[in-house]
Amino acid sequence: MVAVGGEAIAVGIYMGFRFPGVPVCMWSIAFGIALVYVNCRSVKNFASFEYWFALVKVVAILAFIVVGLSHLFGIGTGTAAVGMRNLTGLPGGFMPHGFGGVWMGVLMAIFSFYGVEIVAVTSGEAKDPSKAIPQALRSMVLRLTLFYILALGIMLAYLPWTEAGAKVVQQSPFVKLFAHAGIAHAAGVMNFVVITAALSSMNTNIYLSSRTLFSLARGGYSPSWIGKLSANGTPLVATLISGVGTLVAAGVSFFSPLAYNYLFGIALFGGIFVWIVILVTHLRFRRAWRGRTLPVRMPFFPVAQITGIALLVAILVTMGLDTEFWNISWIVGVPWLAAVSVVYFVYRKRIAQALLADVAGT
Repeated sequence: MVAVGGEAIAVGIYMGFRFPGVPVCMWSIAFGIALVYVNCRSVKNFASFEYWFALVKVVAILAFIVVGLSHLFGIGTGTAAVGMRNLTGLPGGFMPHGFGGVWMGVLMAIFSFYGVEIVAVTSGEAKDPSKAIPQALRSMVLRLTLFYILALGIMLAYLPWTEAGAKVVQQSPFVKLFAHAGIAHAAGVMNFVVITAALSSMNTNIYLSSRTLFSLARGGYSPSWIGKLSANGTPLVATLISGVGTLVAAGVSFFSPLAYNYLFGIALFGGIFVWIVILVTHLRFRRAWRGRTLPVRMPFFPVAQITGIALLVAILVTMGLDTEFWNISWIVGVPWLAAVSVVYFVYRKRIAQALLADVAGT
C-alpha cells in the first residue's frame, strides 16, 4: 500500500507538468479512488485496465528499441551511426567509475523489478495454475530481458555517460532519442507513457495488496472479516482497506514535499525484505517437499536462492551505508518493519489465548 501511495504521488507529479495549477495530492487521490473502484468490481476489470496500461508501455519500449537500434547502426536515419563509442570511447572508458558505479546503479534499477512476485499471487484466481504460472514465469523472464535489458543497453550506448545523472540530465533519454529521430511532441508523448506506466504499477499493486490481505485473513493472520468475498468473487473488504491505505499514503504529499522520498524508502526496504523472505521460504518449502513431484522446479537449486539472498542482503547493507540518499530506506524502513512485527506478535498472542479459552470451555 505504501508503494502504491508512492506511485500515486508520482502520477500527481507527472500530471503537474501538464496542469501546473492543480495540487499533486488532488491527482494522486483522484487516480487512487478510480483504480480502487476498478479493482472492487471484478478481476476482469483489473485485467482489462492492466492490459491497456501495459500495452502503452510495451509499444513505447518497442518503438524506443527500434529507433535506438536504427541510430546505433545508422539504418534508415540518414545520419552517421552512433555505434558503440559512447560505451568505450569517452573519458574513463567502459565502467569509468569501476564496479562501484555499476553497483550503485543496481540500487536504482532493482526498484523497477518490484512486483514480479505478483505472478505467484495470481495463481489463486487462475483456471489452471499448474500450466498458467510456469508459462507466465518463463514469458516474464523473456519480456524482462527484452524490454529492460535491451532498452537499457541501447540507452547506455546512445547517451554518453557524461550526460547522465540527475545534475546534468535535462530530459529523459527516451525523449532525447525520439526528439532526435524527428518525432513531434516527444516530451508530451513520453509524459503520457510514464503516467500510464505509473497507473499500471498502481493498478497491479492494489491487486497485490488486496489479495495478500485476503490470504492473510484466510490463513488466520488477520481478522476473518477481511477475507470475505463479494457476490462477484472479489475480496471487497481487502480491496477497500488497500485503497484507504493507498489514499492515506498519497495524501501525505499534501503535508510534506519529501513524502515521496519517505514512501520510496519504505517501499525499497520492504520490497527487498519481502524478496529475502520469499527465497528463505522457498528453501524451507523444497526441504519439506523433498521427494515429491512439483509442477514447477527452480533451476540451480539451492545455489540460486542462496546467491539471491546474499546479493539482496548486500544491497540492503549498501543502502544503509550511503548517507546521501539510500539510507532513507533504513531510517524509515526499519521502524516500519519493527512496528508491523510488534502488531503481528500481539495479534498472534491474542489469537492463541482465544483458542486456548475455547479449548478449555469445551
